[in-house]
Amino acid sequence: MKVTLSVIKADVGGFPGHSSVHPDVILTAEDLLEEAREDGKIFDYYVGHVGDDMILVMTHDKFIENPEIHGLAWDVFKECAEVAKELKLYGAGQDLLKDTFSGNLKGMGPGVAEMSFEERPSEPVIVFAADKTEPGAWNMPLFKMFADPFNTAGLVFDPSMHDGFEFEVHDVKAHRKVRFRTPEEMYDMLALIGQPGRYVIKSVFRKSDGEVAAVTSTDLLNQIAGKYVGKDDPVMIVRAQHGFPAVGEVLEPFAFPHLVQGWMRGSHNGPLMPVAFRDAHPTRFDGPPRVIAMGFQIANGMLEGPVDMFDDPAFDRARELANAVADYMRRHGPFEPHRLAENEMEYTTLPEVLKKLEGRFQPL
Repeated sequence: MKVTLSVIKADVGGFPGHSSVHPDVILTAEDLLEEAREDGKIFDYYVGHVGDDMILVMTHDKFIENPEIHGLAWDVFKECAEVAKELKLYGAGQDLLKDTFSGNLKGMGPGVAEMSFEERPSEPVIVFAADKTEPGAWNMPLFKMFADPFNTAGLVFDPSMHDGFEFEVHDVKAHRKVRFRTPEEMYDMLALIGQPGRYVIKSVFRKSDGEVAAVTSTDLLNQIAGKYVGKDDPVMIVRAQHGFPAVGEVLEPFAFPHLVQGWMRGSHNGPLMPVAFRDAHPTRFDGPPRVIAMGFQIANGMLEGPVDMFDDPAFDRARELANAVADYMRRHGPFEPHRLAENEMEYTTLPEVLKKLEGRFQPL
């Protein structure tokens, strides 16, 4: 059965501040998506959140970038933003950068990750969602999942994966893309994706037959809006098992809380902490950045789950390390490397400060 999985997220209002989503906002989204399911627009849905970002997980048969599905998500977010405004939630509707829907959510603010595939006899899928970070946060985990045999033993032992995978990498600054075949082009790819503020892995395909394995959201809110309006808080879909990395291999990269850009005002580096759903409300310095993993089985287009994949003591060490790294980074205060480098601060207050001081600079 051909099914499309659409994961669309937006910040429609924080409760309180940037930490969580109000229950009334979640209920509003669920009511609207239930109507859409009863009307036959979608097969199934789930509404979740990480931090102040609400996540819509939907299955349907309308392929990716479908105007009806994107329009449904837009209507849900707009209605939820109205609820957020009534509750005076912080930043109500801040990710909705346009007034009217134009047929596709690209460039309108919400983050979108979608894939369409023929449903396998067993179709396990992990949906990741992060808060207080950017799309490049997925670069290292995706590399480990699909190109690093020290993480994914199946690359060595599983004949269906042994040929490797192909990565589509987007240059989000120059608006261009390139594909790399691994393992043969691994070093060339690493030269780019090691700069996650510019080069972002958009999707991964099995090299032997081109079957889609993973896809991410890549839109940068500050570039769309031309100013800082909150971090991009990306989502990602990863298929697992039977020709793809096992569920445990998909989760394993997050046992290391690698440094990502974001945190307070999107202007700091910090560790990406894997957390259970109940802990997905960042508070310390609006952080540190968080990631959740929603495990689903897709059966005839229906979503079985989610299972809270990081609600596991095996990830306690990662959380402890993330807290230790957060202590270390915070002690730098406004100094790099806790604060981002100048080229990554272009949409914050830094340009205004430089403009104000322009007449006071003297030649050396």
